[in-house]
Amino acid sequence: MIKNLVRGFSALSLALVPFLSAPAAQAAPAAEVTTLADAVGLVQVTEEDRTGYTRSSFKHWNSGDNASDGCNTRAEVLISEAVVAPAVGAGCKLTGGTWISYYDGQEVTSAGSLDIDHMVPLAEAWDSGASAWTAARREAYANDQGAHVSLVAVTARSNRQKSDQDPADWMPPSPDAECRYVAEWVSTKLRWQLTADDRELEALKVYADGPCEDTIVRYTPAA
Repeated sequence: MIKNLVRGFSALSLALVPFLSAPAAQAAPAAEVTTLADAVGLVQVTEEDRTGYTRSSFKHWNSGDNASDGCNTRAEVLISEAVVAPAVGAGCKLTGGTWISYYDGQEVTSAGSLDIDHMVPLAEAWDSGASAWTAARREAYANDQGAHVSLVAVTARSNRQKSDQDPADWMPPSPDAECRYVAEWVSTKLRWQLTADDRELEALKVYADGPCEDTIVRYTPAA
C-alpha cells in the first residue's frame, strides 16, 4: 500500500511540473490616464535630427490588423472611422460611406478624398527617436491600430497642410479640434516613447496650461 501511495504522489508531482515550471503570462501594458499638463511633463526633450530619413524607412500600408480581410491598414482605418459605413467590395474597394474630418470639421462622402494621417508624422517620429528603431518597429508604428489616435482619417487638404510639422508650426484649422489634437499628439509621443524639441514642448505647454487644462490624456505604451 505504501508503494502505491508513493507511486501516486510521484505521478501527481509530475503532473504539476508543467504548471509550476511554466513562466507566467506577460501582462499587457496598462493604460495610463493623466491630465494634459502632467502628460506633457512626461515627454522627454532632445534636439531633433532628420539625418538619414526617408519615408520608405516606414513600411506602410501593410495588410492591417486582419490579414484575411483583403484590406490594408488605410482601408481598415477608413472602415473603422466611418460615421456611415461604406460598402466593401472585391479587393476591399470602398463605396459610399461618410466621414467627419475633425481637423477642419468637414463631412466627406468619398473615401478617395481622405488621407490617413499619422498623428505624429513619420518624419517627426524619425527625429524623435524612431531613427534608432528596427525596421519592424517602424512598420508597427506606421500601421498602428492598437491606439485609435495613432492614425486618423482627415481631408487630404488638411493633412497636406500639416505635412510633417509639429504643434509649434501647425494646428488644425478648426478651433474646436485643438485640445483633442494636442492630447492625441502627446498620447502618441508617450505611447511610442518619442521625444520633443524645445519649441514643440513650449507649444504644448501653452495649450496644457491654458485652453486645454482640463483635457485628459489616455495612452497605452506600445509593446
